[in-house]
Amino acid sequence: MSYNILVTGGAGYIGSIMVPELLKQGHHITVLDNFMYKQNSLAHQCNHKNFNVINGDIRLQEVIKPLMAKSDLIIPLAAYVGAPICSKDPVGASTVNKDGIKLMLKLLSKQQRVLMPTTNSAYGSGDENNFCTEESELNPISQYAIEKVEIEKALLEHGQAISFRLATVFGMSIKMRLDLLVNDFVYRAVNDRFVVLFESHFKRNYLHVRDVARVFIHGIENFDSMKGEIYNVGLSDTNISKKELCERIQKYLPEFIFLEEELGKDPDQRNYIVSNEKIEKTGFKTTFSLDDGIQELIKGYQMIKQSGYSNV
Repeated sequence: MSYNILVTGGAGYIGSIMVPELLKQGHHITVLDNFMYKQNSLAHQCNHKNFNVINGDIRLQEVIKPLMAKSDLIIPLAAYVGAPICSKDPVGASTVNKDGIKLMLKLLSKQQRVLMPTTNSAYGSGDENNFCTEESELNPISQYAIEKVEIEKALLEHGQAISFRLATVFGMSIKMRLDLLVNDFVYRAVNDRFVVLFESHFKRNYLHVRDVARVFIHGIENFDSMKGEIYNVGLSDTNISKKELCERIQKYLPEFIFLEEELGKDPDQRNYIVSNEKIEKTGFKTTFSLDDGIQELIKGYQMIKQSGYSNV
């Protein structure tokens, strides 16, 4: 069955991978994005008859309301994602991540479906064993995680919704992000050959950007049996520390050196092991491993150079 789907922030890191996959499934896709990064990551979809794109702001009711009225299903990807950008512009982050989503929820009809990415960073440091399931107590540390927790609670009051608590995403995208941990460490390994680790034993879970697209398609196809629930989504065999991540990268880039700094403190205090058993019981399995991602990033970084502060 095909749907009219509104994807906010659909020209971003995740949306640039997800939107083409949704089009392949036969859905009619409208992307609403403010193109704040001046990206043209969906230009290659403009010839598709089922693709429409709007340059606009999700915070404006006059923009979002008519688009929602035409939609069967909404995927709200528009966000200031991660702690650093939220710290840089806390007002902008709050109005997009919280106020914009609350406006969307207010405008929803009872029949409209929502599949939303939230974050497993809300677990903070987990329990005494750092182990987390969907029932674990939340301990959000950053503004980003705190507001995602608030929105997730409001989202689930709308019965026709699924929340995907995504692990730290990695992998190549047409609209690339270099700030995500795996993407960042591989970039440093390729270009600098070294990285300094603070609190290198801190663990977290990871997920390939293409598996993000796949889990949303899985949610669309199995919506009736999955609705009203929260699902962790990540690689079950990859709850690993930052040091272990560097060792994995070193397999492919032997000249990469990582130094463990004992005195410093990581500003990102996340440290947890996440169970993905619940989503796996619905029949979803990830298909892209951490090693797959590392190898594709190494290739991708032959084409990408972050030269904003370079004189070359």
